[in-house]
Amino acid sequence: MNSDMRKTLSLSIVRSLRVSDAESLAKYADNRKIWRNLRDGFPHSYMLQDARDFIAKVRSMEPETIFAIEIEGEAVGSIGFSLHSDVERVSAEIGYWLGEPFWNQGIMSEVLTFVTVYAIGRHGLTRVYAVPFEWNIASHKVLEYAGYQLEGRMRRSALKDGEVIDQLLYAYVPEETDQT
Repeated sequence: MNSDMRKTLSLSIVRSLRVSDAESLAKYADNRKIWRNLRDGFPHSYMLQDARDFIAKVRSMEPETIFAIEIEGEAVGSIGFSLHSDVERVSAEIGYWLGEPFWNQGIMSEVLTFVTVYAIGRHGLTRVYAVPFEWNIASHKVLEYAGYQLEGRMRRSALKDGEVIDQLLYAYVPEETDQT
C-alpha cells in the first residue's frame, strides 16, 4: 500500500499518484519532446489509457518510489527511482519528466533535490544516478543544479528515435556527514 507521500516545495508539490491524475498526466505527457528524452517504456502518443495503466502500476508498487509533480492542483509530471538488488542495493537510478509549459522555471531541480535526499534517507542509499541522453542538455543542467556530478560518457550506449547515441552518467553521492 502506498504511503501517500506529500511534500510541499516552493514551486510544486511532490506526492503520491492518484487515479484522478490520469487526465492531466495524459495531457502533459503526450509530447514528442518529452518522449524523445525518456526510455522506450514511455509511449508516444501518450493516451488516457496509458496514464491509467501507469498509475495503476505505480499504486501497486511496494515500496512507493514513483511520485507525481503537482502544480496548482494538477499533476504535470512524474519523478521516480529504481532500487537495485544484490551488490548494487545501495544504488538507485532516478528518472523524471515535466510538462513543457513548466520548463525553465527551476521546478525540476527543486523536485530532483528533494526526491534524491528522500531516496537516500528512506532506503539507506549511498548513490543515486541518472543517465540522460547526450542531446538532453536541459536535463544535464537540472542534474548539476541538484548537486549531481558528471562521472562519464557511455559511448553509443542507447538507441532512441532511430539513432544510436551516447548517454552521460551523473551521480549524487552524499558525503558521509550528509547521511546522519
